[in-house]
Formats: sequence, structure tokens, C-alpha cells
Amino acid sequence: MVQRILYDLAAADPAVRFSPYCWRAKMALAHKGLAVETRPWRFTEREALAFSGQGRVPVLVDGDEVVHDSFAIALYLEDAYPDAPSLFGGEGGQALARFVAAFADTVLNPGLSRLVVADIWAALAPEDQAYFRESREARYGGMRLEDVQADRETRVEAFRASLAPLRLVLKTQPYLAGEAPAYADYAVFGGFQWVRAISAFDPLATDDPVHAWRERLLDRFGGLARAAPRAASAS
Repeated sequence: MVQRILYDLAAADPAVRFSPYCWRAKMALAHKGLAVETRPWRFTEREALAFSGQGRVPVLVDGDEVVHDSFAIALYLEDAYPDAPSLFGGEGGQALARFVAAFADTVLNPGLSRLVVADIWAALAPEDQAYFRESREARYGGMRLEDVQADRETRVEAFRASLAPLRLVLKTQPYLAGEAPAYADYAVFGGFQWVRAISAFDPLATDDPVHAWRERLLDRFGGLARAAPRAASAS
């Protein structure tokens, strides 16, 4: 039997896995019905990924195949396991999923980060905290993480407004992909699961169709995402 391994970003508690991109890969694997062993990896353990030729997760090892990058992993799974449920539903669905992933990368995830970046730091192992603070504060023009996150209860309204394209779609159908979820859903869901894993702050209002969609995805695949451990401060 082929042993499938996914290197998965971990917090101080190795059971807490919080990368939005790793969650995309885990939901894609579950969609395909493929078992996988997830191995905890942290920001300062780049040498552990040297075999992949780069230094970021997710990295999937599937027998002799090594694939990194969440979208590349989805493409690989679609090609390698054509008899399992499709992640895209054809070339058109693949192209649209690529657009949705780009929306998540450039609008959704940066918006979420500004709401919880100090919470992420607090959940990290001590050896990762210095790296995370230095690299993220540089990204935010030298602002302290606590200042980036400050006043989020007010700023969250602007973030929620940015979700209007998702909201309009989810008012008329249960998933972004239609009646059942596909990779486009997982590309967006990964960001919300990232926040859920490390923060008690909920960026979604309970009456938002996006909230109802997130709840449905939390329960997919036997509650894979809902049952995932959360950082102590997130509970």
C-alpha cells in the first residue's frame, strides 16, 4: 500500500494545524477519499523539507511522487486519481477554481491576517515566534503585530463587506461549486479554518450566508475540520 504523507504546519501544540494552504490540501484529499498521514512541521524546520526543493508547506509525498503548493497538489490528485470524485468537474471548473484561489490569496487571506496575526504569534512554539514576528512585522511596514490586529471589532465590518461576491453566490446555492463542494470551496474555506484553529475571534456574523456555508464544510467528511484541535486561546 502506498504511504501518503502531508507535511502540515503546526502550532506550539503539534496537534493544532493551521495553515490555510494545508487545509486546502487536506480537504482535497478527503474529497478524493484518500487516506493520508499528516506530519507536523514548523516555520523554523525548513531543512525537513529540503527533499522537496523548497521550504514551505504543504508538501505531499505520495509513493515516489513529491508535490508542493496547494493548487499543484490538487492538480496532481485530479490527474493521479481520475476515478475518485473530481475536484474541478472539468477544465472549466479548474480554471474557475484557479480564479477563486487567487481571490482567496489576494483578498480573503490578507484580510483575515490583519484580524488575527497577533493571535497566530501567540499560538506558535517559542522557536517560531521570533521568526514570525520579524517576518510579518516587516510585511506590515514595521508595525507591531498587536497594532496590526488592534481595533479588529470595528475593522471586521470592512472585511465582511469584501465577502460580497461569496455572499451573493451562497444566497442562491449551498456551495461555491453548486450543490456539492469542490476545490473552489476548499480554496476559500482554508482561510476560515486557519482563523478558527488559532483564534477565538470569529470574522463572520452568524446570519451571514458565508457563515452557514462554513458550517456545512466544517461537517463534511465526517466533521474532519470541525473535529480538528484548536489552540487553547481559540476555544
